[in-house]
Amino acid sequence: MLKSANIFLIGPMGAGKTTIGRRLAEARGLDFVDSDQEVEARTGVNIAFIFEKEGEAGFRRRERQAICELTQRHSLVLATGGGAILDPDNRQWLSARGFVVYLHASIEQQLARTERSDTRPLLQGGNRRDTLERLFLTRDPLYREIADLVLHTDGRNARTLAREIEDHFSRPATAL
Repeated sequence: MLKSANIFLIGPMGAGKTTIGRRLAEARGLDFVDSDQEVEARTGVNIAFIFEKEGEAGFRRRERQAICELTQRHSLVLATGGGAILDPDNRQWLSARGFVVYLHASIEQQLARTERSDTRPLLQGGNRRDTLERLFLTRDPLYREIADLVLHTDGRNARTLAREIEDHFSRPATAL
């Protein structure tokens, strides 16, 4: 495998990073970690509470520390939070320490997958579509900057996408 035995999944909320990551880790016999869940486990509170008490900056500091440590592990599939790539150090660590897969999701898909969620602080209050569009404009270039592979997730299930990533590593080296 390229770079290391690590696969890092990046992309917006609603792209399926956690679901696909779990399937991929199981198929490859790797550990799976979701960076948002790791931050929650370390703090003992949910992300919404961290945002409420410390703001986005406080959450991003905690996320940065978790990603620094997690990307140093081996044999790992890591699903990152949608905004993890905002930090230049996170981008550098992800890019240097594993194979990065950008799970691209349209605004429509993100709206559909997050419509019933009340646990996403950036979507609280205001127009969800406007927020998702603004986030996309800022983040899409950053996702693409470090991606080794870009997969479009619209209309595709987690099993198929995990298999496609898995198949990517079974191709001859010249095809990569």
